[in-house]
Amino acid sequence: MSMYIDHAATTTIRPESLAAMDDAYERFDRNASGLHEAARAAKNALEDARERAAELLDADSPHDIIFTGSGTEADNQAIIGAALAADGTTIAVSAIEHKAVLKAARSLERFGYSVETIPVSHSGVVEWSGADIEDPSQLAVVSVMVANNELGTVQPVAQIARAARSANPNVVVHVDAAQAFSSQQVTFPTTTADMISLASHKFGGPKGVGLLALRPGTQVEPILHGGGQEAGRRSGTYNVAGIVAMVVAMEAAAADRQSFVQRTSAERNSFESAVLAGFPDATATGSSAERLPHISHIHFAGVTAETLLIRLDQAGLAAAAGSACQSGAVEPSHVLKAIGMSDTETKECVRFSFGWDTPQGEGWRAARTVLDVLAEI
Repeated sequence: MSMYIDHAATTTIRPESLAAMDDAYERFDRNASGLHEAARAAKNALEDARERAAELLDADSPHDIIFTGSGTEADNQAIIGAALAADGTTIAVSAIEHKAVLKAARSLERFGYSVETIPVSHSGVVEWSGADIEDPSQLAVVSVMVANNELGTVQPVAQIARAARSANPNVVVHVDAAQAFSSQQVTFPTTTADMISLASHKFGGPKGVGLLALRPGTQVEPILHGGGQEAGRRSGTYNVAGIVAMVVAMEAAAADRQSFVQRTSAERNSFESAVLAGFPDATATGSSAERLPHISHIHFAGVTAETLLIRLDQAGLAAAAGSACQSGAVEPSHVLKAIGMSDTETKECVRFSFGWDTPQGEGWRAARTVLDVLAEI
């Protein structure tokens, strides 16, 4: 019996989301930018989804929701778009941000912007007062994720936002909430952010769709140019079926949060307890900090992650070394380097992550498989 323990990479699409997408393809599979009746039907479905997304995020207006083609695009739109619209030229990002944020920020250096890295503790939590910014008057954008996608550590985003605004009241604060949405209440009041980005496939929607939500008055320049959709902020023909399905998944995930936390934390804790007890050289990274309930990041001292993952795959268990985007990379995970791990240690870590449809008892079964494989290596 195969076990999928890699939900942080992408989780199973929720049945209500899949049904909504199929229905939208049947009823609204026309260009929503047209003027005829079929186009108006697609446009109405799109705008209904926009209103529901705004309500879920407690945004002031549906106009503040920008639909994108992925979480990566939403992050790029946030960092690059807000920086281009701002007066300042300094972007501050945490050392453990997703590569979509880090590389977007670095891409602006060739145009005269500077990037300052916000450090994290050894437990994987951002620590920042805003006092070390070289020139606070130039601080344009600050980005800190709600929770890290590799370690699962939850970040004090409201505290970071206060620190950023104390450094410069005009700064724009962005949070990437893709990994946290299933278990955390992600809204403008809870995060106090100016921009929130999401990726549909992280909480049970289809791949290839995301969104960027803005606080009223937050300005972002477009990074995709063309037909001027999304009030000129993001061009491209609307993926109506994907957008509708994403918002249905958002609603399902929001309604399921309490149960999701209970179910996944039970499986994660059962898994971790068994693995750590059965393999004394294993440690759970970031376990001293608040973590998302569904992620377990474990360092297996003396065991190469690549070898372990191959053997686990052969045994029918799917897991990952770091983030999904990092999985084929040769260089060590920047997240693990940021918390002080050596190059050797970073290559001995595996992330296990549970999901909304993980069967009861899967954590214990997965632990038994991991321990059996470790005994053979």
